[in-house]
Amino acid sequence: MDQIEALFPIPLMRSPGLLNPTLNEAAVVAIRNARIEANLRSDQLFHTEVADPGNNKLFREIANVAIPKLEEFGVLLFGEKLRWTVKEMWTNMLESGGSQTLHSHANSFISGIFYLTPSHPACKTVFVRPPGGFEFSFRHHTKSAAVGPFNAGKYVLPEAEPGDLVLFPSYVYHEVPRNQGPQRMTIAFNAMPDHLDCWGYRISFAP
Repeated sequence: MDQIEALFPIPLMRSPGLLNPTLNEAAVVAIRNARIEANLRSDQLFHTEVADPGNNKLFREIANVAIPKLEEFGVLLFGEKLRWTVKEMWTNMLESGGSQTLHSHANSFISGIFYLTPSHPACKTVFVRPPGGFEFSFRHHTKSAAVGPFNAGKYVLPEAEPGDLVLFPSYVYHEVPRNQGPQRMTIAFNAMPDHLDCWGYRISFAP
């Protein structure tokens, strides 16, 4: 019998309801009272300053919630349980009419998003197939063509509820379409392992 194998897939982890309601609400209140700055590409997208969770009690609590999931996800990427650190966190406040342009995260191995408020169905996080790969330069996109994991150019994250966590490799490009609903609030972060070792050639990472 024929078998189809998924060669070199890109993992994405969804952890529903990981952030408890009390911590989730505390984050929403703190963010609304924090100093914010506008995004360079969207007048309706605002951020708090990038912070080291070690210097922020609330972010530290939230980072500690994510650590066990980072360890699990890290095994998928590197084949071994490593010690992970959330090296930076920031918040995204997307107002009605705003969007977030396509981007990836540098100087990191795993990135994550905690969803703090409900999202309008039109502005779900969209992950995009990495550009510049070793694939065909041609596409076959028609009304009748079936779209699956082997030919899709984008993956639209299903509905994310407050408290949900999503983890993905930092190199994966993602974007948020125009928000057609009320304010959408998330916490984003980047994480690093304490080290990587390739047959004795070891490189260590420290915050």
